[in-house]
Amino acid sequence: MFATQIILGTFLICLTVVIHAVVLDCLMRLLENTGPSFFKQFRLFWKIPILIITVLGIFCAHIIQIWLWAFFYLASGSLTGLEEALYFSTSTFTTVGFGDIVLNKEWRLISSFQAANGFILFGWSTAFIFEIMSKLYKNGEIGKTEKH
Repeated sequence: MFATQIILGTFLICLTVVIHAVVLDCLMRLLENTGPSFFKQFRLFWKIPILIITVLGIFCAHIIQIWLWAFFYLASGSLTGLEEALYFSTSTFTTVGFGDIVLNKEWRLISSFQAANGFILFGWSTAFIFEIMSKLYKNGEIGKTEKH
């Protein structure tokens, strides 16, 4: 079971990293393409919709990743109900880990994979938001010029 957990954990981490990379790439392209129109429409407050789209887009990526792990817990039989699986997945992914729901010994190693996965992806998200804010507030790269 040890090897199975390592293989499945690695697969799920790879899948969530791909999801995250795709979402962040799409977000960056969306922001670069819509930034000039936000600048024209909102003038003084043009940065606000860009920041909202960024944060909500990243939040949606994390929700998808949490659901993916929750479905794994359901499919593996390690947790039995959707609410329980989502609750466990969310608390593990965010590294809160309350401990009121735990996996049995057969599957407990995989939850540490999810915690490490969430920790890395939240760090990546933070860096992305920082990059967007740098482009907005340092030089206005995102919104003031049209991309060709």
